[in-house]
This record gives sequence, structure tokens and C-alpha cells, in this order.
Amino acid sequence: MPDTQPAAGALQREATMMKLDRLIAQRESLPDVQFSIPESELLDRYERLYTGAISDVLREFCLLDQALPHELKPLLPQRTVAGFAFTVKSAPNTRISGEMTFRTEMLNSMHKNAFVIWDASGDHRATMWGGVMTATAHGRGVRGACIDGGIRDTHQILEKDFPVFHRYQSPNGSLGRCLITHYQVPVRVGDVFIRPGDIVLGDIDGVVVVPRDIAFDVLVRAEEILANEKQIFDWVAQGQTIEDITRQGGYF
Repeated sequence: MPDTQPAAGALQREATMMKLDRLIAQRESLPDVQFSIPESELLDRYERLYTGAISDVLREFCLLDQALPHELKPLLPQRTVAGFAFTVKSAPNTRISGEMTFRTEMLNSMHKNAFVIWDASGDHRATMWGGVMTATAHGRGVRGACIDGGIRDTHQILEKDFPVFHRYQSPNGSLGRCLITHYQVPVRVGDVFIRPGDIVLGDIDGVVVVPRDIAFDVLVRAEEILANEKQIFDWVAQGQTIEDITRQGGYF
């Protein structure tokens, strides 16, 4: 089959003619942000928080659309999990040849402390995640996965105590129904634009994404909010009035 994709030079000329350079940089660049604390410590501190507090802080940063669709439900609602976004994109497709090779490359690229974010392009027939994927990811130190599509082999996932968020469950496997097309590229799930390396936090209330370049500042501010809320709960337990609590800086 002939290659119908335009050459790189042609794409660059087109981008220049249409003045797309800034959009390409904004959509496709990956910020190289290094943290002042070890990455594992950053994630552990996020896991001591909850998505509601993070969402409130993101609002302070004028980011109101960082929660993934509410239809994505936790398989382990008692777990809170944080990790660095490892993005995967698939789409409905009947082709089978080449899929396992590309899937193997993708799995080999998964890294410790990753949180898989899978954009299934609206697929509602196939399952993208199952028992073998879970065992492989778990063995590579992946912390969790959010599949904007289907999962299966649920008992095997539960046996691994592996946090997975998903849209639906079905016995239908992926081969012959969909193809993985990209991984570690920016994706959009619902209203949220996600880059590889962004911080993802999931708990019983859902999944929220924190842009990597503000992740440490968001963490520190959320920890402040958690301390404030502890104080407010103490005031409530002491029987203080709503007016007294509000006067001292409390909120409801």
C-alpha cells in the first residue's frame, strides 16, 4: 500500500504558511520540569490528599476543566492513587496484523510510577485493559490506569489490587476490534488535555489531572487546604457557630 502521509518537509511548509508553529508547540511540546523533591515523594504526598482538594486548588489556578469524565468509575473505590501520566491512544479498527508488535513496544515503554491514561476514541465495543495488561503493568511499577473505554478479566485485576478506572466492562477483547495508534503523546479525554508526565490523581470521587509545570505548587497549596479543613472540623466538633467559624476564615 503506498504511503499517503505527507513528507515531514511538506508538513513544515504547511505549518509555516498557515502560521501553526505556536499551536504545534502548545499542543505537542512536553515540558521538561524537574521537581525539588524526589518524584516518589511527590506522588506519595499526592496520595495523602484527595481529588476534591486538588480540584479546588486548580480552580485557584484558573483551571476549571481538569477532572476526567464522571462516567469513569474506580474498580477499587477504597484506593487513592497518584502517578505520572503515560498516555495511550487507540481507535476502532478491524485490522489485526502488526497490533501485537506495537502493543509490545508500548508495554516495554511503561515506566515505574506511571499512571496509564487510555484514550479509546469513543470505542464502546472492545476492552483495552485486562488481566495480562494488569500483571505486566504491575510488574513494571505502574501505579494505576484510567481507561476511557472497557476492561475485562476483572477478577484478575482485583487479585493484583491494581487501581483501574474504567467506563464499562465487557468480555470483548481488543484484537480485531481496535488498534493502538499512539502512545506517550498528548491526548484529550473529555474536557481534559493530558500530556505525558502530568500528575494524575484518582480516588472514589474520580480522576483529576495536574499539569506538570504547576504540580509542586498545587501540592503545597492542597496540603495547606487539608490543614485548614482539619482546623474547621475541630471548630465544628467544639460546637462553634457557623458565624464564628466563618469569621475565623473557615468555609463550608
